[in-house]
Amino acid sequence: MKQAWTVIFDADGLLLDSERVSVEHWRQVAAEMGLEGINAAHLRCIGTNPQMTRQILREAYGSDFPTEAFFRRLLEKQPRDGCAMMPLKPGAREILEALQREGVSLALASSSPAEYLQRELGGRGLLSFFTALVSGDMVSKSKPDPEIFLRAAALCGGEAETAWVVEDSFNGIRAAHRAGMHPLMVPDLLQPDGEMQTLAEAILPDLFAVRDYLLERLAGREMK
Repeated sequence: MKQAWTVIFDADGLLLDSERVSVEHWRQVAAEMGLEGINAAHLRCIGTNPQMTRQILREAYGSDFPTEAFFRRLLEKQPRDGCAMMPLKPGAREILEALQREGVSLALASSSPAEYLQRELGGRGLLSFFTALVSGDMVSKSKPDPEIFLRAAALCGGEAETAWVVEDSFNGIRAAHRAGMHPLMVPDLLQPDGEMQTLAEAILPDLFAVRDYLLERLAGREMK
């Protein structure tokens, strides 16, 4: 009997080529506000929800850091027409189509707000691939806590041991490992270090490679 598999995807930096756009926006706002060292702070924030991002910024710049003003300026950098702005990563649509054909349950677990995911992925017709969507504003704890992945798997009716998580961020890989799932890393801005090589089941160059990796394992899966 075949196992019931769930594959859980992050969005930013994985399906969406958004992190480089985010870096530029953070640099612009930091320059406007006279902040130094923003690149290091931004890298720590990758994969976290807005609440954790605020905490990281206060740790970096002090408890009186004007977080709301900083986020307002970031928001002003986004387009006003409501149209999707982020390019898709190569292989994003192809991997979703391939796994759907195999009958795999797909979930989206992103630290970004639901409204953003609806705009960026729903506008391209990609949200229809997912059985479940868990956004950062739907959970109380940010990655690297495993809450978001455990909730996504539960909504798909799956178990942690038969769930695969595809992530680009360190915090995402940490969360998947803590959830007892199978973490697959596709590096984006952050290149894997020794910790990631230990925690990730595999580090793959792009989504096409992830597709092939998963399809190979699906072909030989058996219930033990």
